[in-house]
Amino acid sequence: MTDESASETVESRCIAIIAKSKLLSEDSVTRENTFDDLQIDSLDKINISFEIEDVFRIQIPDDSISSLKTVGDVIDGVIRLQREAAAKPAASNL
Repeated sequence: MTDESASETVESRCIAIIAKSKLLSEDSVTRENTFDDLQIDSLDKINISFEIEDVFRIQIPDDSISSLKTVGDVIDGVIRLQREAAAKPAASNL
């Protein structure tokens, strides 16, 4: 899978999670939407972050959740965390 297709997959999955959280159609959610636009409050953000952590098998730092303002922030954050995780060497069993 290329970086571009992986990014598109992350984007579509994040949009699906966010849309589902507010019972919106996926077509109505874009990278540019703010959480205010979508009426996503702090509790929604926490629930979305839990689902994203489960789906993508990443750990979102607690202090990062409050800085998320747009759908694009979530997508970019997931991609960054995946790249960081991939760059870490696997722990050896020595």
